[in-house]
Amino acid sequence: MKLRRPRRATRESFRRGIYLLPSLFTVGNMLAGFASILHAISGRLELAGWLIFLAGILDGLDGRIARLTKSTSEFGKEYDSLADVVSFGVAPAVLAFQWGLWGMGKLGWAAAFLFVVAGSVRLARFNVKADHTDRRYFVGLPIPAGAGAVTLMVLIAPEPVVTPTGSVLVCLFVLAVAFLMVSTIRYRSFKDLDLRQRWPAKAFFFLAAVVAVVAFSPLPAMGVALGCYLLSGPVGWLRGRLVRTPAAPAPQEKEAPLGP
Repeated sequence: MKLRRPRRATRESFRRGIYLLPSLFTVGNMLAGFASILHAISGRLELAGWLIFLAGILDGLDGRIARLTKSTSEFGKEYDSLADVVSFGVAPAVLAFQWGLWGMGKLGWAAAFLFVVAGSVRLARFNVKADHTDRRYFVGLPIPAGAGAVTLMVLIAPEPVVTPTGSVLVCLFVLAVAFLMVSTIRYRSFKDLDLRQRWPAKAFFFLAAVVAVVAFSPLPAMGVALGCYLLSGPVGWLRGRLVRTPAAPAPQEKEAPLGP
């Protein structure tokens, strides 16, 4: 005769499984980043780049699943940041070094290391100030976007860089992305975008055109989109500096009426 498990124990097991589900996606994110490092060291640069994109997909899913299942926790938040350091900090740095920085010797090594430092600082600052900033904007370039910029550079031209001029350009690009991550330039987060609202016909047509372009030529389309996003922060910062609101005129004192 089989003994039935109490309903309370079954519900408790189900609840534990729900809380464990987002962490499994985080582990998958870290696994993809670790595998990318190994493949980059072995010279399989394209596969290493696609694994970083896979890590980005898993990173986006773990937070959404945690919010849907109402299983968010401080542990999950910190663990997700540790996984992001591996997948979006170390993995793209190793990929960039193996692709275009190795010819610069110690300077290339230093540039790759500064990218890792900038990414880790960006994550630490985000965790500290997440509850005290405007949710519509990120302060500094998000580390997944920085990793995506470096990875797309490799995927679009997967052949390793062998010229000194090319290595210098790669070094400058990696350092520029690292600077944007630790800067205070604001980037749109698109967290205020409500997909449930009714979209006008023009907006829907534009979205469908973007999806079609990405489907038929994914790498160039992603490169253009990510390039526009990288430039949106500095352009917005410059516009805010150049276009200042004029100061309000000082209130004029009213003249006292003359007596008789």
